Amino acid sequence: MAVSKSIRVAVVGAGSWGTTVASLAAANTETVLWARRPDLAGSMASTRMNGDYLPDHRLPDSLDVTADLRVAVSEADVVVMAVPSHGFREVVAEASRHVRPWVPIVSLSKGLERSSLKRMSEVVADEMPGHPVAVLTGPNLAREVMQGQPAAAVVAINDKVIADELQRIFSRPTLRVYTNPDVVGCEVAGVVKNVIAIASGMAAGMGFGDNTRATLMTRGLAEMSRLGMAMGGDGLTFAGLAGMGDLIATCSSAQSRNNTVGRRLGSGESIDAILESMMMVAEGVKSSPAVLDLARRHGVEMPITEQVVSVCQNQRGAAEAVALLMQRRRRSEIG
Repeated sequence: MAVSKSIRVAVVGAGSWGTTVASLAAANTETVLWARRPDLAGSMASTRMNGDYLPDHRLPDSLDVTADLRVAVSEADVVVMAVPSHGFREVVAEASRHVRPWVPIVSLSKGLERSSLKRMSEVVADEMPGHPVAVLTGPNLAREVMQGQPAAAVVAINDKVIADELQRIFSRPTLRVYTNPDVVGCEVAGVVKNVIAIASGMAAGMGFGDNTRATLMTRGLAEMSRLGMAMGGDGLTFAGLAGMGDLIATCSSAQSRNNTVGRRLGSGESIDAILESMMMVAEGVKSSPAVLDLARRHGVEMPITEQVVSVCQNQRGAAEAVALLMQRRRRSEIG
């Protein structure tokens, strides 16, 4: 397939998902990937591999790689932010000095800013006023997408023209991309599913089976939907790829960093030891207190999230957290 030269895409962040999205876009249009570390950028450019995050997958020959942020974004027609939430604002602020006006910004981050409780699209609005902001999300485990396994994603933005063009840029024969105008709902779903994945992993680590994990996923979906709708999201979003789809993938897969954290917590490891041993960020650990604060701000009950926070902050063990969930007062499932 010939690569289009009409749109230039810059992907900022060379983790596993940023590298994957850059590879997808490079098959359709001119694309450059920015890595913070010059050694990683140099290695990717010479070996055509991201040895730190996706060592078994070759990068497209058409994908450019750089460690110079100005070079990456100054001529871009679309900027994709693939930076974890805790460093998101800093990198967006730096990029804003070089991005041309009105260029769409696409967030891949599934987290919240801890200090402000803002979603990443709101952080972009702070640092890059006037730029349209989209979210790319869904059940997208990077290695499976890079392998070309059939999958689907959602690009969320309340602008049909931009949505349709982003849909074209990221679509591949093995990745079906849908559009959705509900940015709030898609972002909330992406954040909360990481928290529920920790709970699901905790249950697995404690030796519980499918009934327990199905219960946690289902009630986690209820928490996600309540919070998202309270914040203005569309209820249908949470039954779709950004909500239920991503929740199932993240809660079920051993590739999920958040699920892995939960499994290790459930088997008795401390959160400090787990995080120290991990190279990649588990967004749910950092986002769970912010999710709980948002829930309290909006008057939304989120008992699973509350227990995940308590375990991640060393207030109680996984077994006690599960027991407390089971001891909650009886109530109707609906309402």
